[in-house]
Amino acid sequence: MTSPFLRLSWRAACATCCSCFFFFVALGAKVFQEQAPTAAHSSSNESREQGPPQRIPRQQAQNTAALDGQVRETNSLGNPLPIPGVVLTLRNLQSAQTFMATSSAEGIFRLFPLPPGKYELNAEAQGYAPFMLAELGLPPNEVVTLEISLASNGTGEMRSRLPRLSELGPALPAGNAANAGAYRELRHRLDGDANYVESVSAETLPPVADVYNVVPNRWALEQPDYRRYPQKGEYLYSKPHWYDPFNRNRWKSDEPIWPERLGQQVFLNLTASAETFFDGRRLPSPSNVSSTRVGSRDFFGKGEQAFFDQTLRFALDMFHGDASFKPVDWRIRVTPEFSLNDLKVRELGIVGPDVRSGTNRFDNHVGLQEAFVEVKLHDLGPNYDFVSARAGIQQFNADFRGFLLVDEGPALRLFGTLHSDRIAYNVAYFHFLEKNTNSGLNTFERRHQQAVLGNVYLQDFFFPGYTAEFVAAWNKDDSSLHYDDNGFLVRPAPIGNAINQNPGAGPILHGIRVGYFGWLGSGHIRRVNLTHAFYQAVGEDTFNPIAGRRVTINAQMAAAELSYDKDWMRYRISAFHTSGDANPRDGRARGFDSIVDLPNFAGGLFSFWNREGIRLLGSGVLLTTPGSLIPSLRASKEEGQANFVNSGIFLANAGADFDITPKLKGFVNFNYLRFERTEPLEFLLFQAPIHHAIGEDFGVGIEYRPPLTENIVLTGGASALQPGQGFKDIYTGRTQFSLFGSVKFTF
Repeated sequence: MTSPFLRLSWRAACATCCSCFFFFVALGAKVFQEQAPTAAHSSSNESREQGPPQRIPRQQAQNTAALDGQVRETNSLGNPLPIPGVVLTLRNLQSAQTFMATSSAEGIFRLFPLPPGKYELNAEAQGYAPFMLAELGLPPNEVVTLEISLASNGTGEMRSRLPRLSELGPALPAGNAANAGAYRELRHRLDGDANYVESVSAETLPPVADVYNVVPNRWALEQPDYRRYPQKGEYLYSKPHWYDPFNRNRWKSDEPIWPERLGQQVFLNLTASAETFFDGRRLPSPSNVSSTRVGSRDFFGKGEQAFFDQTLRFALDMFHGDASFKPVDWRIRVTPEFSLNDLKVRELGIVGPDVRSGTNRFDNHVGLQEAFVEVKLHDLGPNYDFVSARAGIQQFNADFRGFLLVDEGPALRLFGTLHSDRIAYNVAYFHFLEKNTNSGLNTFERRHQQAVLGNVYLQDFFFPGYTAEFVAAWNKDDSSLHYDDNGFLVRPAPIGNAINQNPGAGPILHGIRVGYFGWLGSGHIRRVNLTHAFYQAVGEDTFNPIAGRRVTINAQMAAAELSYDKDWMRYRISAFHTSGDANPRDGRARGFDSIVDLPNFAGGLFSFWNREGIRLLGSGVLLTTPGSLIPSLRASKEEGQANFVNSGIFLANAGADFDITPKLKGFVNFNYLRFERTEPLEFLLFQAPIHHAIGEDFGVGIEYRPPLTENIVLTGGASALQPGQGFKDIYTGRTQFSLFGSVKFTF
């Protein structure tokens, strides 16, 4: 998951570029309107009053000038056609300084900035007679727009037209041009928001109805019909339908939900999504005492499992703003989610601790995943820098790839941007909720865990296109007693010494006080894409059940990915490392663990090791939890507690992503896995030696979007773990595999 502020990185730049673009388009449209005959021009010249234009109050004048316009010819039918590739040379008559430009495919040219003064203009193109304007005045703080018409028979003509509102402009003296014909000018102030014309008498102005139309509701303007190709297909514009969220829809924030008199700037976005997920897998499973196979003496039973999950998510998002790049003034969002899930296994004691629960479990749950209010506190400048606050249940991802904290829970958050959106920051306080065991959704029960986090994103850090992030976080997870919804003990972890009976102070349970400091980066350096992360964890565990004592924490995590794009393929290599604990019974914990991680790294969903949770048989903990790369020996990722006495891991990855078609993507992934330290595993399993090699993880997958949008997304994949000697020492040499598929609909 990516940080929400990444998309803010280009907003300020786009706002500036779009403003310039639409200014020149509007300006060009006005310039090239058909004009009245030359006689009409002469009468308008006589009524024009000379004098300096009126400037906007408190607006500072510019000391530069600009020239733009269009070069075109008239064909035999009288239609104007643009001429591309025209070379225009502008020479200052006082300093002899020369400026050059070439017209675009639309015949448009621009020269900016220019020193004010008088210039000689020459325009040359192959197949056309050269054109020259002997003297052209460019005053300071003005844009002069011209229209040049080149002739192929050697008689060029120049004319500069004004929009209907200002058919004014002084006719240049006939001797001022090297070509026959008259021309006119349009001038625009550089420091103004609209075109200006010098004082004009009222009788020269056209009727109001010819200039503009009064629109009662600007949000209700109809889009024109657009059919680029004669056959049926996807078009840029089409008639709106209520079932199409990409056509203009009041309930999808395309226009205000109330009439203008009741508050024009309030928008509503209703979103509904349904995701169907299926996972068939083989995982190491014990046969247990009450085996379904009577008389079996094998420790490992049948590990095949089938998991099905159907979720429905609804989001109501109401906000006040102007539907542009500007951050919203306030926002209210509520998002409930409903889950139906079913697990089918082939051994007892897996769906619950009681073997009488059988081999099948069906569950449902409704969770409130978002419920917050957001308010913009202050605008910091004209380039959309701001400070906002958000309070309530909200989504949050602490870093680029989800290595540290990914959650939907109650939080107080202050965020914003600085320096024209080049710096983004978050300061947040989290108070976690208990999660439903089988769906992972929120419950309404508070958990005794809190976290404080601050991060800052710096764009173009060292290199253009590279964004750096610095993170500091504090995790406080108090000791508590908690059973999950299936009846398994998850806090404290049912392993080692779960409770320290201190005769003088009472029982001491597992409690976490740990701080994280990280430097991360994502972006590109020239053509090489780069992602990296490093975290240092320091703190204490009041009573670690594996160590059987209080321990101090000193652990590290590092990750890096390099990728290169070639045509429709992206090749990538990466490495992931967490430190491990070499002495599980001493007073130092050296194995790294996160707060609640959900990494999109080293294959993500298409990695068996990343997606599946593997139980450490003979104990009440997991070797690795679902959706995590760290062998943290937790009882549960969401409901358990971080454990820093673990084996650690080293992972080397190679893979490729393929844009097979615009709608179809392919993924190939390979991971080599090994434990950093095996002493914690040897201590827990009373088994030595245990080798370091975990094995090789292979994965392939596809993603298909039928309408070329995110409204329908079909994802499928297969992965397998070929055990290495270390995995064989703990489990078995059988290949572990997983087949999964998901279908997601969004409206």
